[in-house]
Amino acid sequence: MNIFNFSQKPVDVPPVKTAYRCIQTALPVPQSLEVFERLNRFESRSMHGQMPIVWDRAKDFQVFDKWGNCWIDFTSTIFVSNAGHGNNHIIQSLKDLLDKDLLHTYTYASDVRADFLQKLIEKTPVEIEKAYLVSAGTEATEAALKLIRLYAQDKNKKRPGVIAFDGSYHGRTMGAAQISANQAQREWMGYEDPNIFHLPFPYPWDEEGNPTNEDGNIRFEKDVENLRSQGVDLKEDIGGIIFESYIGWAAAFFPTKYVQAWAACAKENDFLISFDEIQSGFARTGPLFAYQHYDIKPDIICCGKGISSSLPLAAVLGRADILDLPDIGSMSSTHSANPLSCAAGLANLQEIERLSLVEESTNKGKILHGRLNEMRQRHPREISNILGAGMLASLIFRNSRSVSSACLLASQICEKAMRKGILLVHTGRESIKIGPPLTIPEDALVEGLDVLDEILQESIQ
Repeated sequence: MNIFNFSQKPVDVPPVKTAYRCIQTALPVPQSLEVFERLNRFESRSMHGQMPIVWDRAKDFQVFDKWGNCWIDFTSTIFVSNAGHGNNHIIQSLKDLLDKDLLHTYTYASDVRADFLQKLIEKTPVEIEKAYLVSAGTEATEAALKLIRLYAQDKNKKRPGVIAFDGSYHGRTMGAAQISANQAQREWMGYEDPNIFHLPFPYPWDEEGNPTNEDGNIRFEKDVENLRSQGVDLKEDIGGIIFESYIGWAAAFFPTKYVQAWAACAKENDFLISFDEIQSGFARTGPLFAYQHYDIKPDIICCGKGISSSLPLAAVLGRADILDLPDIGSMSSTHSANPLSCAAGLANLQEIERLSLVEESTNKGKILHGRLNEMRQRHPREISNILGAGMLASLIFRNSRSVSSACLLASQICEKAMRKGILLVHTGRESIKIGPPLTIPEDALVEGLDVLDEILQESIQ
């Protein structure tokens, strides 16, 4: 729900000059308007809605335009650049491959593909045995859906049922969209898949926005009864359940006991546990994968974004017997395992290891969440929750007057931050998300949080 259109009319803003930020023009930059005019003319408006800056280059944790402005990036281009923008090792790996004149291989073998897959499986937890590479997260979700349904078929289940959660986001292709969001946001499809069963996400607040401490096991029992009331037999009708490791717009995690109860149920009734780690993987929340917060072992995980910190790359990872269910040649695509993407993925894994980004995410996350919770304590009437883990956080604004006013406040704060040299994740909802590159220095992280604190004080009366 994006109810806020960022103005493309240049506004004079106070100049900013610090060690990490520089704002020295009106924003948006007057000279940049012709870029937006061309985009408005030639590109579908579905691609638009972000803050009106034109990126020229990005390095580590900073974004630059052509006109001397520089921002601290708290978005990682929406959780892609975990190892930093323009990471030198990733760039050198790409240059080395370009010098070999190897741009594409279809699904023919290459050394770099084998090297990347070996490193990927060796780096991930022991329950991850094989991988299937694709280009985008939504492809990974589609592949996971196929694997779940092939598993149901292999087990001679009566239905290829999939349990999913309202409020989640898994991608824009048809299958991914069927398991995402809520019914109103799926109406454009014209039908509901009768073998996808949606449960409400267990937010840590009730419909009035008040905190809820519902026990995860109790909630699990309620949801199982909900399914049974729809005539669902968990053993005969369900092939798998798909969790978004945290609900995207809010950075809200499931209750741990709730996920563990489903894991036990899946084992008892022989269906698969799948996690969507597209936003959350590769040390974003502290551990390598966010599902590790729940202390369970999934059968399938979907990865993307931070898997390469750069080029288009995504993957389905999981148990060997699950990944090998499709016949030879039956799950591939034109750009699966592109050699440049594989080179970026391999270099990214090497950098996560060399730079100790799992530890960095955990340690810097304490600074991030500590400061945000201080802000919440100063503004308890407006900020209801600080959620997330590691180098992922959200501020949830109270719908004290209306949902639209909370959404508007969040969007206005994003705009003010942009004018002061900070890029925040604009969700279009009553939340702001923060996810800097894991390589950001502590003093730059603190500087960005100081600016956010200042904006909150200016915006909340």
